[in-house]
Amino acid sequence: MLEKLVYQVQLKNLFEDYEGKFPMMESSVPTAADFYKSLPKVELHRHLEGSLRVPTMMEIVRAHDLDVKNTGYLRPLVQVDHEEPYTFENFLSKFGTLRLFYKSPDIIKRITREAVEDAALDNIRYLELRFTPVALSRAEGFPMAQVVDWVIESVREASAKYGVFVRLIASINRHESIAQAQKVLEIALERKDKGIVGVDLAGNEAEFSAEPFQELFSIARKQGLRITIHAGEWGGAENVRQAIEYFGAERIGHGIRVMEDPATVALARERGTVFEVCVTSNHHSGVVEHLSDHPIKQMLREGLNVTINTDDPSISRIDLSMEYQTVTEVLDLPNELLKERVLAAARASFLSPDICRRLAAKISDEFNELLSQGN
Repeated sequence: MLEKLVYQVQLKNLFEDYEGKFPMMESSVPTAADFYKSLPKVELHRHLEGSLRVPTMMEIVRAHDLDVKNTGYLRPLVQVDHEEPYTFENFLSKFGTLRLFYKSPDIIKRITREAVEDAALDNIRYLELRFTPVALSRAEGFPMAQVVDWVIESVREASAKYGVFVRLIASINRHESIAQAQKVLEIALERKDKGIVGVDLAGNEAEFSAEPFQELFSIARKQGLRITIHAGEWGGAENVRQAIEYFGAERIGHGIRVMEDPATVALARERGTVFEVCVTSNHHSGVVEHLSDHPIKQMLREGLNVTINTDDPSISRIDLSMEYQTVTEVLDLPNELLKERVLAAARASFLSPDICRRLAAKISDEFNELLSQGN
């Protein structure tokens, strides 16, 4: 069933070779989970380091004799368990274990390839996959430039094989040094024509300020990279304002605490700032205590430009189809509004305006067909 949902395309030259190859879904639309799986999707906020498959990790454990006894012992180290506290400390602790797995070039290429394949199996048409060169290089001391090239190479090959359009965002962590951040930026700028479209500032927002990185992001923006900033997740609305006003962020990762300050809401609405909201992740990281109380509906009521994303699908044990189902069935957003949010993501992608429009038009046509079948 899932095989039929994957685009049969060859990605050769941006959208021109991608355009016109959107097959419609089968005429009989399944219900519930299968229906959400069938929907065309766009994801703007997914971390490669939070996308590793558990079976792949177990193979790496055995091949490299890592200190993990079995799958049952591994899962709590790399995935959120319903019995543990939902806090940002616990959520971030998963990455401490995950960063042990990047043991070879082949492993880094494999996890990248599998992340793209998983996106294709979930019917994602366009994916912006963010990755952290410092984290991928640190386990074995690989040169960061080589790590970035391995990811680019694997994305290119997997995109062509699985038929999902992918671009990359280089992520910098707040707790890393400015020197490391500068190196990541230099590498990304050198590879703008190889699929890197933007830079991201991520990491522990509660304890580390974004301010030291402002000049670097100004350089990135002036030299043609697009800007997204994690803000308003574990920190307050003032971080969202800082990202918009001082970093020139077009998009905000998470950003749900913007609702704490009406003036910042008004600023984001006026600027058309896009929010990369990750509903389940916000719950697992302790930002939202009860899933049903997630502020996405309030954000939409205030006219904010919201998109729906997974963040770290492996850590949260979800896919984007499940997120779509959550926002419609748990948070009671109608399918038509869901369609609007998918199109908003297509239009907010870090592609050229013309390609954004054409991507949105193709997805709109398919969405209309599917929703008409459901009536």
